Amino acid sequence: MTTQLPPTMPAIRKLQDAPGLDWCDAVEIPKIGPREVLIKVTHAGICGTDRHIYEWDAWSQDRVKVGITTGHEFVGEAIQVGEAVDRVEVGQRVSGEGHIGCGKCEMCRTGNGHICEHVVILGIDCNGCFAPYVAIPEENCWPVSEGISNEIAAVFDPLGNAVHTVMSAGVSGKSVLITGVGIIGLMAVTVAKAAGAGKIFVTDMDERRLKLAEQLGADRAFKATDDWTTEILKLTRGHGPHVMLEMSGNPDAIRDGFSVLRSGGTAAMLGIPSNEIQLDLAKLIIFKGTTILGINGRRMFETWYQMENLLLSERLELDPIITHVLEMNEFEKGLKMMQTGEAIKVVIKMPD
Repeated sequence: MTTQLPPTMPAIRKLQDAPGLDWCDAVEIPKIGPREVLIKVTHAGICGTDRHIYEWDAWSQDRVKVGITTGHEFVGEAIQVGEAVDRVEVGQRVSGEGHIGCGKCEMCRTGNGHICEHVVILGIDCNGCFAPYVAIPEENCWPVSEGISNEIAAVFDPLGNAVHTVMSAGVSGKSVLITGVGIIGLMAVTVAKAAGAGKIFVTDMDERRLKLAEQLGADRAFKATDDWTTEILKLTRGHGPHVMLEMSGNPDAIRDGFSVLRSGGTAAMLGIPSNEIQLDLAKLIIFKGTTILGINGRRMFETWYQMENLLLSERLELDPIITHVLEMNEFEKGLKMMQTGEAIKVVIKMPD
């Protein structure tokens, strides 16, 4: 049965080399190739990356392709499949991996597609999901299990970042410091708790997020402006935490985190600094025998299986992180609420 599509669709696009995003009423609906799937998007998450694009900061100006439909976090229904597609069926509820690997480079061929040498990112390099329809390769579709809500399925992308970071660091039975509890840092709190971490400590500048981190399972939450490094050493008998999950990208947070990380500890680095930072490698890394893990995206598709199993185990507490669900035409309101701190995670619903 062929789904009858409207002639055009609305979309949120980046059309100008300037701050802001544009609402477009009549955008062509994507056409799919033999190995692609057309998805009717029901819900999409507004990401910190989308905020960067909206603000048009230095990173966005250097990285984002002007003229695209933005957005890369979503859930929806497969309504058309290419003739060579054999793993996705029409009517299936799916989310999607937003990093589209080339499948040909050494990284892709050795199980490291998350760091593909020629990666194309949804909503940055190609048209994304801030529209009622999006097309992605079959390999990037992830079937959503029953029992997982649309609001949660729409934020698999950042949740996958948190799961990748936590699981790479091996937190089970270890004390954990999370520097920065933005959206992914908050998710990392509940993931670390579900993964069997010992004491969980967090730092941030935002009082509301610190309180939410404690609600999600953090044992202690420290205001970054306080003398938290002295306190955390007391709480770990002078040794410091076993693991640091760096989610902030803030130079001071990174330096302070390494300063308290115990000798032989592991630092999993997900936060991206805006500029180069100075670090005493000899003192903080070499002589302490520190292991540093660079974390990018989600492992395809190991992280997705881990994430699904954690969700189906009902060990994750994510609902408090999703603070607002708005209509698509309220996207700018959602972005502004994220800027002011009124909202933490915003999900937008697409029109029928």
